[in-house]
Amino acid sequence: MDRGVTTLEARIAEAADGWRLDRALADAVPTLSRERLKALISSGAVTGPEGLARDPAKKAAGGARFSIAVPDPTPAHNEAQDIALDIVFEDEHLIVIDKPAGLVVHPAAGNLDGTLVNALLHHCAGQLSGIGGVARPGIVHRIDKDTSGLMVAAKTDRAHEGLARQFKAHSIDRRYKAIVAGMVKASEGTVEARLGRSSTNRKKMAVVGEGQGKHAITHWRLLRQLREAALIECKLETGRTHQVRVHMASIGHPLLGDPVYGGTRPAHRTVLATLDFRRQALHAAHLGFIHPVKSHALAFDSEMPADMQELFNKLIV
Repeated sequence: MDRGVTTLEARIAEAADGWRLDRALADAVPTLSRERLKALISSGAVTGPEGLARDPAKKAAGGARFSIAVPDPTPAHNEAQDIALDIVFEDEHLIVIDKPAGLVVHPAAGNLDGTLVNALLHHCAGQLSGIGGVARPGIVHRIDKDTSGLMVAAKTDRAHEGLARQFKAHSIDRRYKAIVAGMVKASEGTVEARLGRSSTNRKKMAVVGEGQGKHAITHWRLLRQLREAALIECKLETGRTHQVRVHMASIGHPLLGDPVYGGTRPAHRTVLATLDFRRQALHAAHLGFIHPVKSHALAFDSEMPADMQELFNKLIV
């Protein structure tokens, strides 16, 4: 079946007079990214006062009107599934959700459905303008399956591009709450250690030497000392796979319940078993960023989920 086409009308702002056409149109059409518009112009999908506009670099005139024929996004290959979501914020450009522990973010081998992406495809049906021409949510960051907390996903190409730019610049404010093992002697600290695949287990990440892996920085501060454990806040300067888990384990304070990097200490074995707590005690508690289209600041907070709060209560000195 042939794809439909949606025609958008755009007027170049007077302030955009003399700009490149792709940049001026991106300013006029918030849902489309500059890269997407560049491709549409080059493919002959944009018509202006002088007919087809095929040069993205052509100077735009303030007040000029253009028609943009945007092919309807092709359906994503993943199945839309009606999975309940805890939605913290949503507008036409993006959605912020509070992910429960146990929910996988992206379909992959072993988890082809039942994921956050499947849930977003169902919830956002008809609202996705297409990321690169495909009707799919723009996942710009991930949280481990058994980590809970705040995540943002894009609904439009423009929002996806803007959020990705902020994550690349490390300007997103992400703070996690974690319950770690051991007596934490300092009130705060910074772990700066490169992370890469473990040489002994390719499914694990590890601190690696100079010239290997990726640069990673975690700032942490003590929130409360517990019984042979502590509640800490970790602020990520970078966002590497398993970063908090590996960095805290590397300084002798692994996350309680972490099946990969923790190792259950005798002091916690009974309480973890009693609560049937079988995941790393890690929660994405704060998320702050600049709205990628509207340019105002957004910030969200999430309380620790019940299982982690119960663990915290059991460990209060």
